[in-house]
Amino acid sequence: MKNIERKNHPRPQFVRENWISLDGEWQFAFDDENQGLKNKWYQGLKNSQLIQVPFTYETELSGIHDSEHHYVVWYQKNFEVNELENLVLNFEGVDYRCQVWLNGECIGSHQGAYERFSFDLESYLVAGENTIIVRVEDSLACEQPRGKQRWLKDNFGCWYVQTTGIWKSVWLEEAASQRLRRVKLTPDLDNDQIIIEPVLQDNAVRLETKPYEIAFEISYEGQFVRSYQGSLTHEMTPIVLDTRITEDACWGTKVWSPETPRLYDLTCRLYDAENQLIDEVYSYFGMRKIAIEQGQILLNNRQLYQRLILDQGYWQESGITPPSVKDLEVDVDRILEMGYNGVRKHQKIEDERFLYLCDSKGLLVWSEMAATYNFNDLAITNFTEEWLKIVEQNYNHPSIITWVPFNESWGIKDIDRNRQQQHFTESIYHLTKAFDTQRPVITNDGWVHTISDIITLHDYEELGEVFATRYQDKDSLMNNQQQFNNDFYALAEGYAYRGQPIIISEFGGIAFSSESGWGYGNQVQNEEVFMKRFDSIHKAIQKLPYSVGYCYTQLTDVEQEINGLLDVNRQAKVDLNKVREINLRRLK
Repeated sequence: MKNIERKNHPRPQFVRENWISLDGEWQFAFDDENQGLKNKWYQGLKNSQLIQVPFTYETELSGIHDSEHHYVVWYQKNFEVNELENLVLNFEGVDYRCQVWLNGECIGSHQGAYERFSFDLESYLVAGENTIIVRVEDSLACEQPRGKQRWLKDNFGCWYVQTTGIWKSVWLEEAASQRLRRVKLTPDLDNDQIIIEPVLQDNAVRLETKPYEIAFEISYEGQFVRSYQGSLTHEMTPIVLDTRITEDACWGTKVWSPETPRLYDLTCRLYDAENQLIDEVYSYFGMRKIAIEQGQILLNNRQLYQRLILDQGYWQESGITPPSVKDLEVDVDRILEMGYNGVRKHQKIEDERFLYLCDSKGLLVWSEMAATYNFNDLAITNFTEEWLKIVEQNYNHPSIITWVPFNESWGIKDIDRNRQQQHFTESIYHLTKAFDTQRPVITNDGWVHTISDIITLHDYEELGEVFATRYQDKDSLMNNQQQFNNDFYALAEGYAYRGQPIIISEFGGIAFSSESGWGYGNQVQNEEVFMKRFDSIHKAIQKLPYSVGYCYTQLTDVEQEINGLLDVNRQAKVDLNKVREINLRRLK
């Protein structure tokens, strides 16, 4: 395989050799009167200012830094083309609805803030200068998946400044109009196999009348492992390849785990009927297995105790857009330094380069959807369509071991008794499991679960001894005979505990004294008091005989929420070696 630089590629799991970033300086305009379409701004912005993409106008790094909400914004970018090869225009994330024009011609539209989308440019390109125009609408509606973006004028509670427009990378790549759209990669560790299911860009193609050849080559650290070439007669026909290293008969397959984050390289090639190469893509995969048996979560057939930290992925100068790949790497390294083996990425679908870093460094990930906050037909449709695209998009990352579509009844506030809302969570659970048979799915992380592979409990009790007493009777909690966290039950009405693993998936949230920010419970005066409380609550959870892990809130401060172990600039607020010692001890 060629030496492909993945870390800085916007889509490191699916790389083509010839690509160029369009991040940087764009023209930008507010359209508060919504006159842009009428006045044909798609033919060129007349009155504009500069913005640094992919940072949204609300942020400092955008160069604009206007936190007011604007319903419609426009972007313009010019680029040069010398030869009229087919180019694909990729958007990694635009919040929320957008239309895109190239040289005055509308080439498509998209809805959804968190998943990528693309457009073929071949029919619209001209030699020389080309102009991209993007119009974005972003409402304050609670029917669209918002996550932690506020829908009121000012910040409140744990909701922060909204994100409007292009907030992830924009880039061009050279690719044929008929190409590989994706390749689904499913590890079968028990049988030393990887299952490869290719999907073409043109779903209408008649493969039986227009044959293609497909080829795959697997290598590990530059060493050839296995290859395949054959006719592609049906999309998603499983191609099964052995992953054992023949020169390593003792161990065979190279297993992925947090301790040994081993990745195989995969080269994918598509040939036309004349055996001409028309597409070549570089990917990778990890061989690991997630399973649940007898109340335990198993990773590679061994019990897994999860030490997670909640991470909202916010930066003071750039909102939910990472300032750089280096900043993402700092976060991953700090999490590992503190003795955590995983991260719950809260209410956000992070830049895919973050997932690559987790894949390559061995950090487990819970992937959580951004919540809606109303419940109606529109919210159901918006949520379902976007969630399924996200699961498809990030399926191949070995670091992702859990899907979390819902959190704390947000958008489903009456789930405890409302059958319509319960049916909704059941449907999302089953749709996710139909697409991904391996990973556990958590419905309504925190309390009143419906169908869920893991039971997760949120409790910000300050005192370890109080916490230990509250949770000593597992049966009482799981049979809904006892409430926790003031007034919540573990399961929704009509649902019974069926032996699922139990994780305390939010707790802690300790904050130092501040007049302007908040944390959970009483604020502390100094590091000594902080660490005493941190130690006490961890000890209570670590000694719970039926708990198989925990998730501490949180990695960093976020705007008015100042309960991070790191401040907004990623500086440690306490001795991280002490945090590591507490995380790595086992008290059961």
